[in-house]
Amino acid sequence: MFKRLALISVAVAIMLSMAVFSLSVPGTTQAQSDPTATPAPTATPIVAEIGSGGTHISFWNGLTGSDGVTLNEMLAKFAEENPDVSVTVEMIIWNTLYQKLQTAFVAGDPPDVFLLHASEIPMFGSFGVLRDLGDQYTSGGGWLPDDDLSATTMDGMIYDGVIYGIPLDNHGRGLWINTDMFDAAGISTDPATAPTTYEGWVELFQKLTLDGNGNNALSPDFDPENVVQWGYTVGEWQNVNFIAALAQHGGSFLSEDGKTVTVNSEAGIQALQEAVDLVYKYYVSPPSTGFDTWQGFGAGTVAVLPTGTWFRNQALLFSDINSTAWPNWQFGETKATWFGAHTFMIPTNTEGEKLDAVLKMIQWVSDNQVEWAASGQVPARLSAQAELDPENYPSNILLGQTFSEYGVQDPKSTVTQEMLTYLDAELSAALNGLKSPEDALNDAAERMQEALDRG
Repeated sequence: MFKRLALISVAVAIMLSMAVFSLSVPGTTQAQSDPTATPAPTATPIVAEIGSGGTHISFWNGLTGSDGVTLNEMLAKFAEENPDVSVTVEMIIWNTLYQKLQTAFVAGDPPDVFLLHASEIPMFGSFGVLRDLGDQYTSGGGWLPDDDLSATTMDGMIYDGVIYGIPLDNHGRGLWINTDMFDAAGISTDPATAPTTYEGWVELFQKLTLDGNGNNALSPDFDPENVVQWGYTVGEWQNVNFIAALAQHGGSFLSEDGKTVTVNSEAGIQALQEAVDLVYKYYVSPPSTGFDTWQGFGAGTVAVLPTGTWFRNQALLFSDINSTAWPNWQFGETKATWFGAHTFMIPTNTEGEKLDAVLKMIQWVSDNQVEWAASGQVPARLSAQAELDPENYPSNILLGQTFSEYGVQDPKSTVTQEMLTYLDAELSAALNGLKSPEDALNDAAERMQEALDRG
């Protein structure tokens, strides 16, 4: 049980942070919530009772899609092999999950274990409500080999020198291409032939963008007011697209000492200007607002869809669209793609038999991460990635390699989500033609800096 004074401090800290704490889930719409908007009604969680063992644990996560189904199927197998343990799983949409965790921690009654993103570790770690999980890694005498995780994944588990998380996966960005459209345009579908410059990608998108008369965007007769096939889309999760482009151009989200927001650097302005130009100069993408990117791909009106590993199962549902995964684009001088990690975290007040059961469950899931690939995500453990069947999991393998080789994550800060909320609003303004990239990023940096200074 938390001490009263500590509980009050945690409550104040969480309330201040959660006022603007909002991170959208990977999916068809990727807009950050407006921090000043009226909170949406609390969503009813999807509850699953798994097993009938006497040691009962509660588990909250935000996996409300097909990935949640996959995880529950794995937990059912865990319960069969461990009949002494039962699990109540609550799957809650991410934004509501954050609010519910806030209330639970303030009340001193959080779940026994929960699953968030690695980028939330600094904030919750700073509140002092997370158990140190260093003893679960081989470096601390535990079962999980430190070197079975990529260096970037491992770094995401650590805050202030303490390991607070055990990763389930690497989920992140790549491309899905309509192979029939590539063939029709005379473009190779081999990812090894992908452009390595912004100009090369623009030309590829232009060849794939068609008007109602069949002219592509390179044609002098192209009609940008009558586009029937888009070469690309800028609308899905613009924050992470920007983070990748920023890194590709040698920029950074924060200064090296972590005290100054640097998204409005020359590299940042160039990265955002290039995205804006895809809409308003080259006419190869619709504006970010008002266009459903997944629906467009499924309807055969989008040739190159920037999306994430989670799209694997959705792509299979688009049975009349022949598609395949590609690594992320390279607009700058170096390769970079955004990725994150769904991560198990344990509250400090999970103790005794419940703690033993939670740790047993996490280890079982981690040891069986190959099964998690069915969700579309990439198993976090390198050994599990190496076991994947290339026929069934080509996108997991391909994109997983890019995360390990040149993946970049959200900035590590206790106010990351607040900063991303402000950044998203300004990126949207630029990508919808309401502000110049420079003005948008300057305005974003000002608000982000206020949050960083306060944090």
